[in-house]
Amino acid sequence: MLFDSIWYALFLICVVLISFRLEDKKRQIFLLAASYLFYAAWNASLLLLILFSTLVDFWAGLAISRANSGERRIRWLALSLSCNLGLLFTFKYLGFFVTSTNPVLDFLGFPPLPVPDLLLPVGISFYTFQSMSYTIDIYRGSRVVTNNLVTFALYVSFFPQLVAGPIERATRLLPQLASSRLFDDLAARHGARLILWGVFKKTVIADRLAFYVDRVFNNPTEFAGVSFGIASYFFAFQIYCDFSAYSDIAIGSARILRVELMENFRQPYLATSIPDFWRRWHISLSTWFRDYLYIPLDGNRCSPGRRRLNILVVFLVSGLWHGANWTFLVWGALHGAMMVATELAAPVIARLSHRIPVSIMRAASTAVTFHLVVLAWIFFRAHSITDAGYICQHLFDLSGPGSLETFLRTFGLMSQAKLLRFAILIASVIALMGSDLLQSRIRVATSLDRFPRPIRWGLYLTLTLVIIAFGSTRSTPFIYFQF
Repeated sequence: MLFDSIWYALFLICVVLISFRLEDKKRQIFLLAASYLFYAAWNASLLLLILFSTLVDFWAGLAISRANSGERRIRWLALSLSCNLGLLFTFKYLGFFVTSTNPVLDFLGFPPLPVPDLLLPVGISFYTFQSMSYTIDIYRGSRVVTNNLVTFALYVSFFPQLVAGPIERATRLLPQLASSRLFDDLAARHGARLILWGVFKKTVIADRLAFYVDRVFNNPTEFAGVSFGIASYFFAFQIYCDFSAYSDIAIGSARILRVELMENFRQPYLATSIPDFWRRWHISLSTWFRDYLYIPLDGNRCSPGRRRLNILVVFLVSGLWHGANWTFLVWGALHGAMMVATELAAPVIARLSHRIPVSIMRAASTAVTFHLVVLAWIFFRAHSITDAGYICQHLFDLSGPGSLETFLRTFGLMSQAKLLRFAILIASVIALMGSDLLQSRIRVATSLDRFPRPIRWGLYLTLTLVIIAFGSTRSTPFIYFQF
């Protein structure tokens, strides 16, 4: 059940209409059933994994809170972590581990291991991390354990953010799910507006960009130069629009149900450095790694060399979290190296900032950061290290298949009709960045509420007509569903 489908719209309307007519306990049970139904639309049998993770962490949380010795607490925490990480390893990384190990076994003269053919459960990286954070928080003493299995199960599987986040914390989400909630017209209006904006970003921009990106990255040897440059820029905006669209629809859906999810994106392509980018991109994941990996590794409370090693470790793990492929490890390593390089270059940047006007320095920093991110995205999107290497090697080959004319002919952009749609796509990307720039200076939602109703509804109607007229008719899964 894709977020940008009519089936999800009908599903959400039914859930909203029914849930607010129920008393608190029945409402929780109903939302839990709706969440399981939402997930079962992909594969009902995989619900068993969510139930397993939920039951293990619920009982582990109770046991940790009741344990009278540190050793027993550690044992229950270890059970929670090993079960969740075991699920992740088995379904997401076992095949990668086997295929990476077999060449070594062959070199040593041992027979190869059989490669497992397991279906990757949708959202497993998200709900296992969210569930684990609950038991870790209880072990740390940072929250009171819940005795209500239904509330906890709803926390793990709440349908707006079940499949691709934001990755919530128990301290934020559990109290909201457990408390009484009444329908609020203003919250519903804000939520619906976020959903509409998310659908625009997904169907009008992300899915349209995917047509060009997929053609180039799926067949890299047929292209060069300009095509690689355009496809790399396009993928940067595709993944941003695709993932932020999911987050917008998730946050908007939850808001209609009177649940506030955390912000997941904050105009990331306006970042002035790589550390600033990670304060703006996939915020729920970056803060999760900060709190549950970087800080336990001693974070900033160690020597500079050890701190930089911690940063590299965190980004390597973050890369692996995104997918079982060497390309993701390289992508994570690149960002880790850029984080360390930014720290080392800080004194030079500080001296330059005293000599160059602030506006020019900020624009230059933003441009450099954006292009570093785009370069790293090549490894994220490429199917293999070989493909990524080929693209980087031929990125500046501007002759033959690398010419702009070849790109235009390949995608049929010599015809006026297709060129017009292409121009509308580019205009949509520019409008998106204009919106981000505006959002960085004022709170757009608050400003819209002050507009007269006819103007507001005129804007909503215009956006809806744009979606109908220019939205892609080819519904594609969200990119982060594969993680």
